[in-house]
Amino acid sequence: MALNMATLKTRSLSAAIFVVVMLAGLLWNHWSFFLLFTIIHFGCWKEYQQLIGKIDPDYAAITPFHKYGVQIAGWSIMLFFTSDAYSFGTFSLHAIGWWLGMICVFILPIIELLFAGTIQAKNIGYSALGLLYISLSWGMMIDLNAVSWLIPLGLIISIWINDTMAYIVGSLIGKTPFSPISPKKTWEGTIGGAILAVVVAGLLAYWLKYPVHHWVIIAALAAVTGTAGDLLESKLKRMANVKDSGAMMPGHGGFLDRFDSLLLATPFVWLYVVLFMKG
Repeated sequence: MALNMATLKTRSLSAAIFVVVMLAGLLWNHWSFFLLFTIIHFGCWKEYQQLIGKIDPDYAAITPFHKYGVQIAGWSIMLFFTSDAYSFGTFSLHAIGWWLGMICVFILPIIELLFAGTIQAKNIGYSALGLLYISLSWGMMIDLNAVSWLIPLGLIISIWINDTMAYIVGSLIGKTPFSPISPKKTWEGTIGGAILAVVVAGLLAYWLKYPVHHWVIIAALAAVTGTAGDLLESKLKRMANVKDSGAMMPGHGGFLDRFDSLLLATPFVWLYVVLFMKG
């Protein structure tokens, strides 16, 4: 197959910009971190609602109050997870998130009844799943950053290594299909990517004099649950009959395409950190 230079340039440029924006948001300070994931939060929600709307046309017909109200309700979850570092004098984002969440819980059903005339349980269910899938995950990511900025960075790097190595190993020796949901994935690539992610994480932790066992476990969790997250989003796209969730990155897809692994991996890593690393 001939190499399309125009496509290659577009993909390379968008990937370079993506990396720069991600690193700036992750490493500048806690405010840039929160802003970065706020943008990602709303981008993921937009694409999630579009995908579900294609899967079930009834959801595509939800009122603007439902559509944007649930996004704001989700953002209040992110606000609630913020630490004392996110404060303006006597005001804190944590407190704002609590009150904004309470307002959404009481106001959104009333507005939905007034403007939609009825409340469809399945549409409420789709939105509730979105709150768990997107907003809760990014809220936990904000909390992980409060524990240590190294944890989100290490998690993201582990997923990147796993994805990259799985692709390379799968391309070289992959023969056994991993899942019909994603025909290009192989067992050889999946296992190879996970092993290499764990090995690299362990070596980096040893070199930087961090607890090796914690970072090995985080990398393993990222590899396993990140792969599951990729399959979940692939399943949603198949059900919606689309190739990409969006067009945020030319040549690379949308927000969900870029962060599907991280969305599912974050809650599991957060749980491990809370149970075994905090305090």
